[in-house]
Amino acid sequence: MQRVNVSAFVLIGGMLASTAVCAQGVSNIQKPDQADGVETRGAAFMRIFGPAQPPHGFVRFCEANPQECASDHGQESRFDASAERLKELDEVNRTVNTEIAPATDLEVYGVNEYWTLPRTRGDCEDYALLKRHDLIEKGWPVSSLLMTVVRDEKGEGHAVLTARTVQGDFILDNKIEEVRPWNKTPYQFVMRQSYLNPKVWVALDTRQGPLATALSGGDRRNAE
Repeated sequence: MQRVNVSAFVLIGGMLASTAVCAQGVSNIQKPDQADGVETRGAAFMRIFGPAQPPHGFVRFCEANPQECASDHGQESRFDASAERLKELDEVNRTVNTEIAPATDLEVYGVNEYWTLPRTRGDCEDYALLKRHDLIEKGWPVSSLLMTVVRDEKGEGHAVLTARTVQGDFILDNKIEEVRPWNKTPYQFVMRQSYLNPKVWVALDTRQGPLATALSGGDRRNAE
């Protein structure tokens, strides 16, 4: 297993040969202005801009799997990850990317959007959910592992996992073998889970209220 370059915290790698596959609900995102969020991209930590509406697929996932969306009750401080803990990010990212084959929800489940822990095949949010599950089992706090929605380098909706640590915000991605700092990815960050409550989502730039509504597929309610 290739080791994480912990000292540099800049882990650069090529794209996986397989094309990323995402749920319909993640792909339907309005395109923001290119300038949005640029001023924050040099920072090691993401900045949040208020509540966002959770994706419907995520809400249904929590209803079916409440243990996967439970809080760790007051773990608000950033996780101070040791070198070995940062290595775990790399190992889990590579393992899940290798073991799970890319496939759409329509191909696997016969529906356009279905968030779940995959067994052999899945799309982008399924990869991220499984990585989150595996890292929590290894002792990572729930508040440090946040489902995140982005617009990718092609302008398409995509889901990744953010590891929120003292050392920075790191991205685990089914399209990229190495773990990268969030500001070293080609992505436009849309929204993610709140570290205070796994069922609540927050916007990641000033224009993401409308983006979050488009992504979730409706405007029934906002996260509190």
